[in-house]
Amino acid sequence: MLAIAKGCAVMGISGVPVAVEADLARGLPSFDIVGLPDCTVRESRERVRAALRNSGYDFPLARITINLAPADIRKVGVGLDLAVAVSILAASGQALARNLEYITFMGELSLDGMLRPVRGILPGCAAALGSGSDYVVVPRDNAREACCVSGLDVIAVDTLNEVVEYLCSGSTPRRIGHRPRPPDAPASKAECDFGQVVGQDAAIRAIQVAVAGAHNLIMVGPPGGGKTLLASCVSSILPAMDEHEALEVTCIQSVAGAVSPDGLARERPFRRPHHTVSPAGMLGGG
Repeated sequence: MLAIAKGCAVMGISGVPVAVEADLARGLPSFDIVGLPDCTVRESRERVRAALRNSGYDFPLARITINLAPADIRKVGVGLDLAVAVSILAASGQALARNLEYITFMGELSLDGMLRPVRGILPGCAAALGSGSDYVVVPRDNAREACCVSGLDVIAVDTLNEVVEYLCSGSTPRRIGHRPRPPDAPASKAECDFGQVVGQDAAIRAIQVAVAGAHNLIMVGPPGGGKTLLASCVSSILPAMDEHEALEVTCIQSVAGAVSPDGLARERPFRRPHHTVSPAGMLGGG
């Protein structure tokens, strides 16, 4: 038996659609995952096995092969747990395999079948929409973040049993739907503005010119000269982020696990790394 469920992997701050193919064949019972999985994806075998049993389903006594396509992209993270479980249930006939091509599944499974939130839901939902999905099934704690993507119906679930119930009966345990950001939503007020800066008229003028023309700017001076204060005031003269900018910032926050409770980011980020930071510390390494 063969069944295919749709999931998403995260590369950088972008989502990549992944087809999770489950094949059940005769032979000695085994459970293998292929398609360049990393160690966390390979460990999902034990999470999925325990989650199925503790949720009341039979784990197939067969030779199970899970292929994560495209096979030339490395799959990282725990967000494919739910898609792997659904593909096995569909291949073994314990869950209806209808309309799986229109549904994307994302979430981490605990051993008792509960779903845990994962990072990278927002870029994953964007990739799901681009791959032709109409619905996305996510853990309840990720629902608000998933709603930031327009055009998807978000199904928020707490357990694997709720997912199977949705597939078999069509009932939606927690249908969230899309909540678009109001176009006139005011941006958060900046922490400081140039009214708090004493003097530095030439520097302020240079910053205004750079911001107006979208130019790069470097400030050089002795410690305590006000460079950081001036830089932190720049957001006070920038316009509010448009939808594309807000989604890009929120995608970065999603991958970092620092999404705002309000969902879509509305405040322009300001970062102040220490002057002794190394290139690897600034940009990442490995």
